[in-house]
Amino acid sequence: MRALLTYLLLLAPWLVSAQTDTARSAFYQTRFGPYNPSRTLACDLLHTDLDLRFDWTKQQATGTATLWLKPWFYPQDSVAIDAKGFLIGSVTLIDTNRTKPTTTPLPYVYTDGRVLRVKLPRTYTRAEPFAIRITYTARPNAARPNELPKTERGSAGATSDDKGLYFINPDGKQAGVPRQIWTQGETEANSCWFPTIDTPNEKMTQDFRLTVESRYRTLSNGRLVSQTHNPDGTRTDRWVQTLPHAPYLAMVGVGEFAYVRDSLPPTADRKGLEVSYYVEPAYEKNARQIFGRTPAMIRFFEQAFGVPYVWHKYSQMVVRDFVSGAMENTTATVHNEAVQMDARQMVDENSDAVIAHELAHHWFGDLVTCESWANLPLNEAFATYAEYLWFEHAKGPDEAELHRQSDLFQYLSEAETKQEPLIRYRHADREDMFDAHSYQKGGLVLHLLHKVVGDEAFFASLKRYLNAHRFGTAEVADLREAFEAVTGQDLNWFFEQWFLAPGHAVVRVEQQYTPGRLTLQVRQRQDSLSIPGFVSAYRVPVLIDVWVKGKRTRYEAWLNQTEQTIILPVAEQPELVLFDADYRLVGTVEHTRSRAEWLFQYTHADTFRARVESLTRLLEPGALTHTDVVQALIKALDDPFWKIRQMAVSGLANYTGDAVSVVESRLRQLASRDPKSAVRTEALATLSTLRNPANSVVFRQALADSSYTVVSVALVSYLKGKPADADAIVAQFANERNGSVLAAVADYYAEAADPRRYDWFTQSIGKIRPTERYEFLLAFGKYLLLSSQSIQKKSLPTLEAIARNDASPYARFGAYQALGLLLDLPGVSQLRADIRTAEKDPQLRAIYKQMGE
Repeated sequence: MRALLTYLLLLAPWLVSAQTDTARSAFYQTRFGPYNPSRTLACDLLHTDLDLRFDWTKQQATGTATLWLKPWFYPQDSVAIDAKGFLIGSVTLIDTNRTKPTTTPLPYVYTDGRVLRVKLPRTYTRAEPFAIRITYTARPNAARPNELPKTERGSAGATSDDKGLYFINPDGKQAGVPRQIWTQGETEANSCWFPTIDTPNEKMTQDFRLTVESRYRTLSNGRLVSQTHNPDGTRTDRWVQTLPHAPYLAMVGVGEFAYVRDSLPPTADRKGLEVSYYVEPAYEKNARQIFGRTPAMIRFFEQAFGVPYVWHKYSQMVVRDFVSGAMENTTATVHNEAVQMDARQMVDENSDAVIAHELAHHWFGDLVTCESWANLPLNEAFATYAEYLWFEHAKGPDEAELHRQSDLFQYLSEAETKQEPLIRYRHADREDMFDAHSYQKGGLVLHLLHKVVGDEAFFASLKRYLNAHRFGTAEVADLREAFEAVTGQDLNWFFEQWFLAPGHAVVRVEQQYTPGRLTLQVRQRQDSLSIPGFVSAYRVPVLIDVWVKGKRTRYEAWLNQTEQTIILPVAEQPELVLFDADYRLVGTVEHTRSRAEWLFQYTHADTFRARVESLTRLLEPGALTHTDVVQALIKALDDPFWKIRQMAVSGLANYTGDAVSVVESRLRQLASRDPKSAVRTEALATLSTLRNPANSVVFRQALADSSYTVVSVALVSYLKGKPADADAIVAQFANERNGSVLAAVADYYAEAADPRRYDWFTQSIGKIRPTERYEFLLAFGKYLLLSSQSIQKKSLPTLEAIARNDASPYARFGAYQALGLLLDLPGVSQLRADIRTAEKDPQLRAIYKQMGE
């Protein structure tokens, strides 16, 4: 699963400025929290039969569940079943050993509304399976008082809610919003809609029968084996999964979806495979453009991991108002609506990262499942690293390294306030595990392990791990043992410092040349003294590239001390020394270099990370006063990788030096011709800073670009010149549905604060995808700030509803900020305080706290 709020840190840079004391406090709170072992299993859940009907009006489901169980090891005379917020109808024992199965009512206790404790008629041994049938009504909607135990409401981390079963537009009164039902089980919320043993170290098979109105399509795990049309106009779909998986991976989805099918031919290791996509009908023609690379991803992961895709099918469904980014339910991934894009939106972006992530979970997480939430990185770190592997395979090393650099930045940002081991048995809440440690740092650590053991050994070890724990569970020791069995090495040292200890490497390098030798003084400066458990000296092999007379020589050295000296034979003064040349270290490297060395690094180092590092260092304040830096940036405008071109373009903002005519000419070319929309966008934004009226022609032409993002920046840039046709131009885009374009229109309308535009603002919000509403809401806030108090008061219910209830954290945050511009109105300060108090997501709550509110 990828949680959307992982990226809220990008919207709130003040979070990264937290002091070390805050980081230590957060560390201690978790480090010395309660111990969370894997769940003790008295009984083993073997199989679940489920008949389910849905009540749209009450937002409930009525079900009959038959659970096949047996004692795990010790004899049992009772069984505890997770069942949260149910109305229990009956509990009976099903005796299937007779010619005609019989039922026997069973006594039970259900006082807490969370665990159904059933007394068996006798003591059963582990050789004696038994079946219990439960009829019940699931009432998952926490908004209805007393339906769900308070302890099960409003969790954090992976999801902002954990009621398990969700009804979207249940009464059909929300215009433009489809009626849908979908589930979300991770971490332990599936027991809000069917009785189960809701823990990741349990595995079951299942047979689900879903009865729905005939116009709806359903999706669940496994294969659709039958559809029965009922006399009352409903239809019962039977979905069967014969391969075991964890209960949190069970799912159902219901709605009016378009169904688009791809397939994969059989291989020597598996049969042919159905690959399908469930999207809203309006996106049927775009489904293959959105998801069509999935078959190639499956083939790639099969080859990389050395294990075939074992499941019955692979389907992906897009739903409204999903509580997270996506969820890897076995054979039936659910995606947030953000992946649903038309062809023009996909000029700027696609969802390959999240698609690859959820698919990879079908090996790491679904086939082999973390045995406890403390071991969550065994699921999420691998799925995150799989994104890197896919990008490397499909788009090349530069794109993969850009992705890995983003992961590093996200982890380091979180590390300003939180540093913990990847594997955390002492966590305050299981949802706390869903963070940039389990995802981004975990992926970075796996990349480092990949470099330490080598390519062949890394993938051979993954194959061994997956096969050894196939359809079972694992903890981090199992992963270590797989690598040790393949490599013949003791790798306890690696796992101790990177999986079981908090923190990251903080390395400082100083160099000195004397005739014939290069001396590197390397110091590890991570904070290992004041916080128990931190590693004082990481042990890790690094690469060092040394250039002499334009020729590179590569050396390998092992870091293993807090301070150490590395001496290398060098004939002459090096032009450049590049420490950690392949950027494998998880952490930071401080190595002071001159401007000449940074320039040399850009022109001679061939990796993306080296080139981007050099440009970043060159673009310090005052950089554009140096002719050699400007020339390097002009050269970088022709870099083969788009991100470098974009950086160079951005670095030339506000340039007024002697080469300005050359710069403008190149920027105009890039604005109209660069194949990457991000570069065209940046070129327009930079041209806007140069304040040359002649560039207005470029902005005007860019309004016809295929990219929404380019158009939005072109529109803002063109309107800055206050052209005579401004109103007419804006009117051409006022009915768009794209968030970035509408934000540009909103910003223009905000300046005039025309009260007649109020309805346009409120209607446009509903057109925009939730994840695109943030900038539009800020423009709306600007409009309201300049408007009359009557307009401001009129807006409060709209902003309050978004700030409290919008499915997107971006939108909630944007509406909250817009309200912050209206503090002169009576009651707004208290309203914002109430919103902060009611906010369930801990990361958004942390943002509010860091804002000092």
